[in-house]
Amino acid sequence: MNRINDTLQWAGALFVIVGHILNSIGPSVYPYNIVAFTLGTVAFLSWASRVKNSPQIVVNVVSMVTCLIGLVNAWK
Repeated sequence: MNRINDTLQWAGALFVIVGHILNSIGPSVYPYNIVAFTLGTVAFLSWASRVKNSPQIVVNVVSMVTCLIGLVNAWK
């Protein structure tokens, strides 16, 4: 159980870091930065749900909605 939680947290951290790196590169990598943030958010939301961390669930739900809006706007 702890191994799954650790894996979800590290995957989330990795994808959020990749998202920030892609943001620093600039618009040429758009919307891949949003995809990276979405994957990180999914991993962190999964972890937060598993450990019942309510503040993190709220943060990640808001982040997920924001990412989805960005992806819809990117592929309109």
